[in-house]
Amino acid sequence: MLNIVEKRNIPFIISSVLFVVSVFLLAFVGLKPGIDFTGGTLMEVRFTEERPSLEAVQAAIDTLDLGGVQIQPTNEDAYLFKLRFLSEEEHQMVLIALRDTFATAHTEEVMEAVDEEPVEVTVESTDDADVAMVVEEAATQRILEERVETIGPSISSEFRSRALKAGIAVMIAIILFVAYAFRKVSKPVSSWKFGITAIIALLHDVTITMGVFVLLGKYFGVEVDIPFVVALLTILGYSVNDTIVVFDRIREKLIKRGYDRFAETVNMGVNETLSRSINTSLTTLLVLTALFLFGGDSIHYFSLALMLGILLGTYSSIFLASPLLVVWEEYKQKSK
Repeated sequence: MLNIVEKRNIPFIISSVLFVVSVFLLAFVGLKPGIDFTGGTLMEVRFTEERPSLEAVQAAIDTLDLGGVQIQPTNEDAYLFKLRFLSEEEHQMVLIALRDTFATAHTEEVMEAVDEEPVEVTVESTDDADVAMVVEEAATQRILEERVETIGPSISSEFRSRALKAGIAVMIAIILFVAYAFRKVSKPVSSWKFGITAIIALLHDVTITMGVFVLLGKYFGVEVDIPFVVALLTILGYSVNDTIVVFDRIREKLIKRGYDRFAETVNMGVNETLSRSINTSLTTLLVLTALFLFGGDSIHYFSLALMLGILLGTYSSIFLASPLLVVWEEYKQKSK
């Protein structure tokens, strides 16, 4: 049996360092907000024939010097563009750049086909004017703008406020629920302290996850958006679920064994739920890894955030939350 409680200083130091570094990054570097937070222009462009590669589209847009542009594949034949606020002139520049780049490529393909082999098109003559007409018609049908929308900063501000309120409401609800669920366990640690300990573990998981995304935003241009907020709220739920399972086993042990050997009882409870916590997390991570690798760019970083949060949640439930209960008890004994 692993003596996790006795060797708690090692994970405490690791968690403290990671937490402090993450808070520093959030305070002095900050997350890179996406269009959902800052506002901007949203465009969807459809390609009537084969959709070009993401790299080719990105290269065409980069020539316009519009700053950070997020491009995501959507449906089978379109791309979704998230940009800063664009003037009408800049909006037209984007469309012209796409049409010039990919319509030109299409024209060359048609011209090669006309030169090399007969094309089954019924026309009265095959002079250059007729070929040019056919080519131009095909090229202009290649790129279509499906929609263009503007997200204002007032909407973004309201969303930030709601996201913050949702997070606070979740944490208060967790404290109240855990305090009620563990109301019969008042020795040697009060029931409400179980709830506070669970919140400490949650803040640990969410803060370090955000710290990682600060680095991703700074060095790789990764922006946070609505799916990222959803991922954080999901991490809150998953992490507290794992923590409560461990706490529940500790509660059973306390009822059976009494409160005299509290640290030993906590360690037994953690060890008895260790395999369950690891197996549950591994099966969830397998699904998220598949989504991360094959789910497409739209949920790429959503999956990554969940993977980080679940790893941290499992770690904190085992090595952080339960040993903190022993710290509560030892502090209570010293203060007497």
